[in-house]
Amino acid sequence: MALALLADNEPAVFETLREGGGSPFFLTCDHAGRRIPRRLGALGLDEHDLRRHIAWDIGAAGVTRFLAEDLDAFAILQTYSRLVIDCNRPPDAYDLIPVVSEHTAIDANRALPPAERQTRVDTIFTPYHERIARELDLRQRAGTPTILMAIHSFTPVFKGVPRPWHVGLLFNRDGRLARHMLTALKARGDLVVGENEPYAVGDASDYTIPVHGERRGLPHVEIEIRQDLIADEAGQRAWAQLLAEVCRSVDAGSQLAQPLRHSKET
Repeated sequence: MALALLADNEPAVFETLREGGGSPFFLTCDHAGRRIPRRLGALGLDEHDLRRHIAWDIGAAGVTRFLAEDLDAFAILQTYSRLVIDCNRPPDAYDLIPVVSEHTAIDANRALPPAERQTRVDTIFTPYHERIARELDLRQRAGTPTILMAIHSFTPVFKGVPRPWHVGLLFNRDGRLARHMLTALKARGDLVVGENEPYAVGDASDYTIPVHGERRGLPHVEIEIRQDLIADEAGQRAWAQLLAEVCRSVDAGSQLAQPLRHSKET
């Protein structure tokens, strides 16, 4: 029998904000935290590595908090590092529990016994996504319009290649909301905005948008903000305010806020 992953006095797996919020927007932050369960030590890494992007999405939690406040929107933020388990990967993904991130080896994750792998799924991944699903079920039963927005961040340079985008809007099969926001952000004239850049959403590489957005037919978008723009509180507030302005341009009664009736199952 595997040992418990978390002690009773360790932080909860997720934090929720604005549970009674009146906004149609529903915010998730899959890589909000960088905590490592005490039982795992530091996964063989030093503090420098645990502050890098490999451990979490730098600045994403702050943007999510300020945006939830600005919009009066429900938000859920995942506490533990994606080096422990990545809550935006399908459970059968090869990098659900990474052994290498960028050029950094995560030796403590190599050759994990199946019971240890399952313990991480059961302790962190499943409760986080069950909480999202439960809230979405409640909103659906109440007839509450819901627009899913997943907040992430990306590095200015990846494996030596500079990334010019200030922000990227990601989607898979349903680009309704992403393209609306893309137009609004480009209209400012001072931003480099990527459509499915620097990543794209896919069934094999992502979980939150395909499962909670596409399968339910909800309007959705994954937002990727470049980390140097949101590394401090001032940047996080500024980007939250900008995104809030764009969100308010989405009419909750319009087609953008209505379920896609013939959503393809993923």
